[in-house]
Formats: sequence, C-alpha cells, structure tokens
Amino acid sequence: MNRSILKLAIPNIISNITIPLLGLVDMVLMGHLESASYIGAIALGGTIFSVLYSFFSFLRAGTTGFTAQALGSNDKIETIYSLYRAICIGIPIIILILSLQTPIAKLSNILLDGSEEVKTLAINYFYIRIWAAPPNILLYCLNGWFVGMQNTKIPMFIAILINVMNIIFSIIFVIVLNQNVIGVALGTVLAQYCGLLLAIILLIKNYRSYFVKINKDILFDINKIKRFFKINRDLMIRSFLLIISIAFFTNQSAKLGDNILAVNMILLQSFYIFSYFTDGFAYAGEALVGKFVGSKDKDNLSKAIRLLLLWGFSISIPFTILYAIFPSTFVKIISNNPNILTEVEPYYIYMILIPIITFAAFIWDGIYIGATASKAIRNTMIIASVFIFLPAWYILTPILGNHGLWISFLCFMVARGASMTLMAKRNIMESI
Repeated sequence: MNRSILKLAIPNIISNITIPLLGLVDMVLMGHLESASYIGAIALGGTIFSVLYSFFSFLRAGTTGFTAQALGSNDKIETIYSLYRAICIGIPIIILILSLQTPIAKLSNILLDGSEEVKTLAINYFYIRIWAAPPNILLYCLNGWFVGMQNTKIPMFIAILINVMNIIFSIIFVIVLNQNVIGVALGTVLAQYCGLLLAIILLIKNYRSYFVKINKDILFDINKIKRFFKINRDLMIRSFLLIISIAFFTNQSAKLGDNILAVNMILLQSFYIFSYFTDGFAYAGEALVGKFVGSKDKDNLSKAIRLLLLWGFSISIPFTILYAIFPSTFVKIISNNPNILTEVEPYYIYMILIPIITFAAFIWDGIYIGATASKAIRNTMIIASVFIFLPAWYILTPILGNHGLWISFLCFMVARGASMTLMAKRNIMESI
C-alpha cells in the first residue's frame, strides 16, 4: 500500500513543487521592484482568479472521483465518458467566463481593498490573465481524469512544463521588457496554452484505445447527469468557501496597509509550499480511495486512509523544523524591502505552526473527494468557514490586529481537519 501511495504521490509532489516555485518567482520579481504595491497587486489579482476558478475546480476533483470509481468497478466505457461529460460542462463555462470578464473586473474592483495603485495594477493583471481561462478549465478536466486513471505522471509533466514556461516567460516580460504585473500575467497565459497542448498530445498517445464514438444516450444519461451535478454542486460550494476564506484573509490583510498585505502574502507562500507537498498525498488519496470505493474493498480502503494520514503527519514535521530554524531566510529570498523585513518578524510563529496544524485537512480532502462524499466535505467546510473562521476573526482582530487574523485562519484549518476526522466513519467507511 505504501508503494501504491508513493507511486501516485511522488509525481504529484514533483509537479506541485513547481507551483509554489512559480509563486515565489512572481513574488521575487515583484518584491525587487521599487514599490510594495507590485506584490500586493499580484496578490489581489491572483485572488480574483482563485475565487473565480473555485466555482469550477469541481471539474478536476469530481472527474477524479468518478473516473477512479469507474476504473475500480472495471467499467471502461464509463471511465472515458467521465472525461467526455467534464469537457461538455467545461466548454460552456469557458464561454461564460470570457463573456463576463468586464462585470467580473468591475465587481472585483469594488469588493477588493487596497490602495488605488494596487487595485489599478491588479485589474490590469486581470484583463490579461483572463485569457488563460480556456486552457485552465480544460486542464481541470484532463488532469482530473488522468489522476482518476491512477496516472499522476502525466499531470506531473504538464505541471512542470506550465510552471517552467511561466517562469521563463515572466522573467523575459518583467526583467527584459519591463512589463511588471502585465508581464507576470502574460507569462501565465502563454504557459497555460503550452500545458494544454502537451495534455492533448499525451492523452492521444497513451489512451487512444479508450476513445469511443460518442453515444448521446450514454453521455446524457439522466441518472449519471443528476449524480454528476449533485456531487459537483457540493464540491463547488466547498471549493468556493475555501477560496473565499483565503480571499477574505487577503482582503483583510489589505485593509491593514500595503506593507502588512505584502507580509501576509509572503508568509502565506509558506502555507502554499507545504500544501503542495501534502496535496501529493491527497491526490494519491483521491485515486486510491476512489478505486477501493468502486471495487468495494473496505480492508484496503481502511488501510489506505490510515497510511495517508501517517504520511501527512510525517511530512509536517520537517517543514515545522525548517520554518522554525530558517524563517528570516525564507522571507529574504522573496523580498529585500527593509520595511517588509522589519514588519514580518512578529509573525514568524504562524509560519512555524502551519504544517502541523493543516496537514489533516489536506489529506482528508483527498480521501473525501475520492469517495465522492461531497455532501460531507461541503458541510465540514461550512462549519469551518462560517462558524469558526468568521466568528474568530470578528472577535480577535479588533483586539489583536494582524495576529488575530492569523489565529482565526489557523482555527479555520484546525476545524476543517477535526470535523472531517469526526465525520469520516459514517461518510467514508459506512458508505460502501
């Protein structure tokens, strides 16, 4: 079982490492310009897309769960139709996003807090990066399907290409052509199309035998469509609340000033770096749990869950130690702005606590998604965001300021892990 977990997790970890690396490169490129506004701009601009895509990330998670369960039950026809249905939903979503880009930008400008300079730069960033929506949405479908097929190597190759090309393009546009936030956005757009092209090539090369002529009766089977939308509706709510919580954190940071916004976004990079390592095991959980649920193999399901949580805990320990020993080194890599370096010191403790506090939530996410336990994962997110995060923020922030904001965020992550642990027996083990 450990070999199976690592076989799926390691390619995901390798590909995920390139994601925070990209975020770090963007921060470094902006952090070494003359103003802290550039860091704030890509943080707010990135928040717009995080919230926007949170509505549609169910296309990846849902496709993984459906595909893995079809594979576990040896239903070859249903495995490919899981992909067909996801793409059929993805194309109208792409059209909708591009059609509504102006209203989205105007609404974002109203809702986001920050200086006028930061907001203007963020909206400029948005209008360029929005053209990455087509490959982004289609890659949700394709990557979700690859993971469901127990193949994490292809998403690894795609992610590495996207992020390496993104870094190369961003450096060219920002350093060589002096395009600041516009250059970072252009790099993202071009890299996403490179990734989509590679995904299509690898799909055809490796899974040509799965392709069948589309049968409309199977594609639009009313029972399968109902289940697809029921599960994905709950996953969409879960993803939206997660991203809204992070966006809320970002927005509240902006209210505390450009320097605090920059400080919090730099520290949040440590959260993302750890999450991408842990998500390697979460994605392994999606694939394995979905397969064992599909084959109704309770023994292996229980064993996989236990070992996945153990791997998550094991990963958290070295991260906690590294963040405790080298906090200033991490920050200095991203920015040499003296104001930021001075203001960040009181908040190192939160970077140190992040790994041990958050690992359970990440691992359980993968387990619940693989089991398509969408109602339960939705409910745990509602509990954590609405009944823990917001009340904690409301009570603590007026008293403790930015410390209160960080404590509230960590309480949110603890609540996610704890609630999913308590609900697991009923919603995972007793569901098959």
